[in-house]
Amino acid sequence: MMCRAFIALGSNVGDRERFLKQAVKELKAVASIALIRESSIIDTEPAGGPPQGRFLNQVIEIETSLSPEALLAELQRVERRCGRVRREKWGPRTLDLDILLYGDRIIHQPGLDIPHPRMLHRSFVLRPLCEIAPSFVHPVTRQRICDILEENSRE
Repeated sequence: MMCRAFIALGSNVGDRERFLKQAVKELKAVASIALIRESSIIDTEPAGGPPQGRFLNQVIEIETSLSPEALLAELQRVERRCGRVRREKWGPRTLDLDILLYGDRIIHQPGLDIPHPRMLHRSFVLRPLCEIAPSFVHPVTRQRICDILEENSRE
């Protein structure tokens, strides 16, 4: 059974745009993943963590037959192939791939939280997500993504 999911992509080390494009290319090559839509790429300030360079961020929509756990493993494989080394939490990285939403599923288990626990407060996630799925309803807040973005921009 196929499930609609949204993945956040970010990079702030090296050829940032090449890393984002490489990740999309590799995910498209996985038989159990179909790319539905890609947002624009945006340039953003880092949020938290040690001092570091600016990010390029993007969100993609996919359909997949992979379980959330298998999808996470696939994303981590792609990160490693793009040179991701986990040295410090929220530190600089060649590539960061996060599952934002997996259908309307709510999952809390070690190493995997869906919906992404910080997505509601990150405009670098909400802006590109709103671009490609403005009417998608967040499974916890029951609000449309574009309404969440609008609410956050007023604060």
